[in-house]
Amino acid sequence: MKLRFSWLGVVTFFILMITIAPFLVIIPSSFTSENFVSFPPEGLSLKWYTGMINMPGILDAVVFSLQLATVTAIISTVFGTFAGLCITKYNFKGKQTINTLLLSPLALPSLIIGIALLVYFTYLGLAGSFTGLLLAHVLITIPYVIRFVLTGMATFDDNYEKAAAILGAKPIRTFWDVTFPLIRSAVVSGAVFSFLISFDNVTISLFLVSAESMTLPLMIFNYIQQNLSPLISAVSTMVILLSLIPIIILEKVYGLDRLFGLNSNSH
Repeated sequence: MKLRFSWLGVVTFFILMITIAPFLVIIPSSFTSENFVSFPPEGLSLKWYTGMINMPGILDAVVFSLQLATVTAIISTVFGTFAGLCITKYNFKGKQTINTLLLSPLALPSLIIGIALLVYFTYLGLAGSFTGLLLAHVLITIPYVIRFVLTGMATFDDNYEKAAAILGAKPIRTFWDVTFPLIRSAVVSGAVFSFLISFDNVTISLFLVSAESMTLPLMIFNYIQQNLSPLISAVSTMVILLSLIPIIILEKVYGLDRLFGLNSNSH
């Protein structure tokens, strides 16, 4: 069997290697038996994972990050889905302007958003509160949901909704039984992205957290400023695994090809 050379395959291979290179360093270095970060690891040991359990505040940070990401994903998915549907299905004055404003957090630097939110939330008395941090995370995640819904609605046939209305279905019933099943993959994609972006966020959280509400990524960031030990590699590996779990579950239960609309039969 003759192998064919493909520049596209070569470029794809190097892009994949660059993408996964940090994982290939962080994960093995967390198993080192030395007291400093080394790659390849010097010896093999689980002492940094057992030591991670005794790391002050880590359990609270994990629980807080999961709670924040879950609530953020729920709120962003609900409001982002209905915003995307309104933009797609209705014509109203200022529609393009509203669409641009809703998607603007995707174009603005996170640093600028973080500073602006700090000033604004300080004025409102929300800086350092869970409510302020939640609103900030919803702000930066809701555009992803809207974007996925807009993409999902691009191939939507509204004749199904018209048929349901002719048969006497009420708007809520039409949405739940007709519209939502057709855009389910787009909504689920937006929810997954919202959860992961919220869970991994550092820049926005840096300006709005308090000592009582420390997220796990920000805890890692602060720890690195003072000490760079294999303990941080172990914690980073845990963050990677926590981020991969929802993707793995969705792949097994739903399929990423359908989730991201790569399968032509996903609708």
